[in-house]
Amino acid sequence: MASLKNFVRLINFKATETEKQHFARKLVGFSSEEMFNVVADVKHYDQFVPFCTRSTIHSESADNLRATLDIGFPPIIESYTSNVTLIKPKLVRAVCSDGKLFHYLENTWRFSSGLKSNPRSCIIDFYICFRFKSLIHSQIALFFFDNLVNKMEKAFIEEAERRYGRATVPIHPLEVVKT
Repeated sequence: MASLKNFVRLINFKATETEKQHFARKLVGFSSEEMFNVVADVKHYDQFVPFCTRSTIHSESADNLRATLDIGFPPIIESYTSNVTLIKPKLVRAVCSDGKLFHYLENTWRFSSGLKSNPRSCIIDFYICFRFKSLIHSQIALFFFDNLVNKMEKAFIEEAERRYGRATVPIHPLEVVKT
């Protein structure tokens, strides 16, 4: 029944549904600096981010980088280039700059202090908003968006655990504060 409902949803797909947004806020058992280091490590995304098959850095400074990511699974691989702003250890913000795959894409990670009693904890505010140029990509995103976003968030936490050891507290979802 669920697949029939999704099929009907696909048939009735409207242009206003081509934009996808996701907000999440979580308390995690890693410091802001640890999480920043993982998210800012764009050069190694192809090693731990789901469906990222290649990550290429074109230019890099202490507070900015320009990178191209290849996303997908063979034989369907798409690439896009983003300008990434880095404010250590508080923010990683990527904005698509090439315009081939997306009308726009923004991905923002904000890191703030977690529990006062645990300096190795932080609050992550995660936001992603995009609109594909292709209706086909938009339709695929409609079906898989929530699952893909959850896998992506989980991949960054798992990479932090691989690099820094076990989390000091379990992941705790928090109420999203949109600013």
